[in-house]
Amino acid sequence: MPLQVWILTLAAFAIGTAEFVIAGILTQVADSLHISEGQAGNLITAYALAIVFGGPVLTLWLARYDKRKVLIGLMGLFVISNLITAFSTGYSMLLFSRVMAGLTQGPFYGIGAVVATRLVSDKMAGRAVGQMFAGLTLANVLGVPGGAWVGNAFGWNTTFVFVAAFGALAAMSIYAIIPRQALEAPKSLASQVGAFRNPQLLASLLFTTLAWAGFMTFYGYIAPIAEQVAGFGRTDLTWILVIVGLGLVIGNTLGGKTADLNLRASLILWPAAMIAALILVGFVAPFKWPFVIAAFGFGIVAFANVPSMQMRVMNHGGNAPELAATANISAFNIANALGGFIGGMVVDSRLGAGAIPFAAIAVPFIGLGFILWLERRPALAQCPAE
Repeated sequence: MPLQVWILTLAAFAIGTAEFVIAGILTQVADSLHISEGQAGNLITAYALAIVFGGPVLTLWLARYDKRKVLIGLMGLFVISNLITAFSTGYSMLLFSRVMAGLTQGPFYGIGAVVATRLVSDKMAGRAVGQMFAGLTLANVLGVPGGAWVGNAFGWNTTFVFVAAFGALAAMSIYAIIPRQALEAPKSLASQVGAFRNPQLLASLLFTTLAWAGFMTFYGYIAPIAEQVAGFGRTDLTWILVIVGLGLVIGNTLGGKTADLNLRASLILWPAAMIAALILVGFVAPFKWPFVIAAFGFGIVAFANVPSMQMRVMNHGGNAPELAATANISAFNIANALGGFIGGMVVDSRLGAGAIPFAAIAVPFIGLGFILWLERRPALAQCPAE
């Protein structure tokens, strides 16, 4: 894999860390700003909603410009946003800076994936995209636990200084190493939006949202569950997140293999497995080591969903690959926003953190029913991409 693709991996790592690191420092942020854990969880929701609504709009606007310059500009905005986060002293400013950072993610992943395919031969295009998105899984293995450790040692604000530094390194590397991209004839707005006339693309995006919602409901609130239910200390969260992150990496690899072998079976198997894993986590949460083992298993089956969800959207993206890819990032983040909202309501309620894993299965259960219904309708399942 050429060095240029690894540069995109570094950028994806920085962006992924910024998105998910709040899960490792949520209780610190809440204590520091004197807000509830549910209010701190709204930082997850705000970030996700910025991706949902801002990502496709920005991608439509940015698609006409040189992709290398666009990637550099997006990373510049990312760095500024995380520096504002790092020096925020109030909840409103912190919320605003998270929205700013979230605006960069969808366009970067969508446009970056197209750039990654151009840096390699056609037969390596899929692996190049996978290599770029490996930065997201590495963020959960290294970035989130590392951010939690930095937050515990030096304060949560310092965590975002490091995130900004990684973003700056990625921006400089893109400028120095990734070649200029050939200019394309600008696509009309109508031709890009026309891809969404394909009902299979819309169905794929809806399935991503429904099936993925349980991930952030649990993962976004793993800190209060580990501390308040399992009985771990705050400093233990670092190695717990490493273990769960390793599960995410294994799951991403395993899910890619099963999606290649049988996409339909993969689309049904992994949502069902995630629901089962959440139920198991809920029952064993009061016991330390069973909780860790179950959370590791959850990480595997949760991220095993990602490749098949991505493939389904790609198969029906038509002539607007950047917009379709960005729209799927939006779908994931609608789910993240919904998960953050559900988890926040539960943790602040009388049910408490122990009820979060059980609450997390509600929306994925609907998603599982939807994909079972969808795959049993041959006419719709075989609808060609436009």
